[in-house]
Amino acid sequence: MAAVGILDVDLCGPSIPRMLSIGRPDVHQCDAGWVPVYADAQKSLALMSIGFLLEDPDEAVVWRGPKKSAMIGQFVSDVAWGELDVLLVDTPPGTSDEHLAVLENLKKHRVDGAILVTTPQAVSTGDVRREITFCKKTGVRVLGIVENMSGFVCPHCSECSNIFSKGGGEDLAKLTGSVFLGSVPLDPLLSSSIEEGKDFMQSFPNSATFSAINSISQALLSSLQND
Repeated sequence: MAAVGILDVDLCGPSIPRMLSIGRPDVHQCDAGWVPVYADAQKSLALMSIGFLLEDPDEAVVWRGPKKSAMIGQFVSDVAWGELDVLLVDTPPGTSDEHLAVLENLKKHRVDGAILVTTPQAVSTGDVRREITFCKKTGVRVLGIVENMSGFVCPHCSECSNIFSKGGGEDLAKLTGSVFLGSVPLDPLLSSSIEEGKDFMQSFPNSATFSAINSISQALLSSLQND
């Protein structure tokens, strides 16, 4: 089993702990720094998020850039991650202080690249197109583009309807010469699983959404292993 770390640097909206059904555990320190919170008994999935450090979960993080950068620097260098196979960094949308701070603090490590997520609409693909430009300017490889909310899966008949539109992410990938990793539909079962902190992959292994996510994951892992 791969050892995976998730670094949640969405400082103003830390949602990963809720998605993984992790409450508000005490973050302890050891000689190597903060001990990450483990999401499973095997300690194969480690997580660090500012959500663990806030006294009030409804507290707003109103910080200027330097304070954000300093906190991200601590998350990268002062957390006892141990030996990881993969460190996944979850960033907020856009290209802001958080992104620059992550790259600055990971300079001494190998950064495989960025996975960009868009929805099909032109407003969203336009934002992600600017993120691709950011990646090129900073020398970060774009591992691929994922189109989220690509159609709506009916919870009764499982039919997928394109209520927003479809294909914007794939078109963006072609336009920018990026890899298109796949599409994930808007699925009420996935949404409720995230809200309730349940494991969607274990609960609904026969769903089309599971197949889509699994296909994207396998394509990404294959790409990393072939580097």
